[in-house]
Amino acid sequence: MPDRETLHVAEFLGDGISSELSTSIHQVAAALPIHVVFHPVDLTLESRRKNAGACYDAAMIAIREHKVALKYPTVTEKESPNKVLRERCKFSVIHRPVATLPGVKTRHDGKVDLHIIRIAVGGTYEDAGRRIGDDVAVSIRVIERRPSREAALYAFRLAQRLSSGVCSTSKHTIQRATDGLFEEIVLDTARGFPGVPHHSELFDSLLYKLILKPENYRVIVTPNEYGDFLSDMACGMIGSLGLGASANYSFDDRGDVALAMFDPAGGTAPDIAGKGVCNPSASLLAFGMLLNHAGFRGLGAMVDDAVRGAIAAGESTRDLGGKLDTSAFTAAVSRRLVPGAR
Repeated sequence: MPDRETLHVAEFLGDGISSELSTSIHQVAAALPIHVVFHPVDLTLESRRKNAGACYDAAMIAIREHKVALKYPTVTEKESPNKVLRERCKFSVIHRPVATLPGVKTRHDGKVDLHIIRIAVGGTYEDAGRRIGDDVAVSIRVIERRPSREAALYAFRLAQRLSSGVCSTSKHTIQRATDGLFEEIVLDTARGFPGVPHHSELFDSLLYKLILKPENYRVIVTPNEYGDFLSDMACGMIGSLGLGASANYSFDDRGDVALAMFDPAGGTAPDIAGKGVCNPSASLLAFGMLLNHAGFRGLGAMVDDAVRGAIAAGESTRDLGGKLDTSAFTAAVSRRLVPGAR
């Protein structure tokens, strides 16, 4: 029997339900026809309190060696681990796919199948602002050429693979200097993809149209805070933030991905931690994205389909209206990865 292919993954351990999510990921990985080797790094709050610098140094060694990482939710105390990793890895783009899942109750009957490409830096998020006297506060808004170009290039390459168009969105008629620069960069990038349709929409108008007819949108690229708002709203449209998975990318000078980190959108959920009832769907979907990025596109699609198939069949966790605990849901997903088994 030929040796199985091996995939090495840096695994950033976190707080709350993170250990349960990790267990679920390992069980699903064991059902795949490849050998997935996880290289754990302790980013728990307890460990960071003892020596945060050593924790982040270990994380950087692991992700630089293996190029891909899976991260679980972490508590923010003195610092945000997500922010530290973003700065150290130079992550400039966040990719959040959001798609309707049969079997999940929603208050919206439109079909959502979105890829939200968000600049991970800049906007107003880089500056906490300052008070000027008692009655005025200001913050600086920053749009940079390189991350804007990287986000646009990633969006157009993705749209090319999906045979779709790209919608760029901002408030460029009001934020003429900053959002205007972003739109200029997207338009310049679009010239290199003549077969990919592109149009721009004002962000408030986009939100309105997206709720009315989500089927009209597939790939959306946008600055930092707009992408943050849009990602959570889109998850609300499909019924749960617990179904949101994200990829974080840094790029080399050619615009190719250098480092990639994948994570669920949800938090540490301390109220249910240790009870075995958390929903691992977002982490499993993030793992599917990791497989896809690492070159195992067929297996990534299998994991994605297995999660969606289990939920569609009513084999879901309680937060989605089902009756399964974390372990039973993981088993339902794993069964779908074994040929002939259900």
